Amino acid sequence: MTSTWYTLLVLAVAAERLAELVVARRNTRWSLARGGVESGRGHYPAMVALHTALLLGCLAEVRLAERPFPAVLGWTMAVVVVASQVLRWWCIRALGPRWNTRVIVVPGLPRVTGGPYRWLSHPNYVAVAAEGLALPLVHGAWVTALVFTALNAVLMAVRIRCEDGALARLPAADAPA
Repeated sequence: MTSTWYTLLVLAVAAERLAELVVARRNTRWSLARGGVESGRGHYPAMVALHTALLLGCLAEVRLAERPFPAVLGWTMAVVVVASQVLRWWCIRALGPRWNTRVIVVPGLPRVTGGPYRWLSHPNYVAVAAEGLALPLVHGAWVTALVFTALNAVLMAVRIRCEDGALARLPAADAPA
């Protein structure tokens, strides 16, 4: 995989992230119209900055450090990137209009326990962690992978605590999606 193809991969992930934001805006309107309550506004800008830095860091490190494409690792990590996108969109589908990049809970709606939520409390964050490690490693950007993973772990500790607190106020469960 040449750096040109890697750039296209990173741009494709960026386009996917923009598609997520479109879905999130629509879902924010849906949630707020039903009395949704947002939590964790304080950490949201840090999350946006970190995810933007991931994409920029991938491109910058490959170019500036002249990272080679490590064939076996690169192709393996490309599969992980694709799998993380599949998991992310499965989460979006399972949550439907309740999925968001923000923490917004609509009072009176039960917690979703279908789809990947049947097995994991926060499968979307598994997708984020996998993508954040794998995307840089597709082209040997190991510094970006390490820095993102470390910072994301700190951010996810805050985010999951915030989300769990918000979700604790929901009824027990709904029918599997």
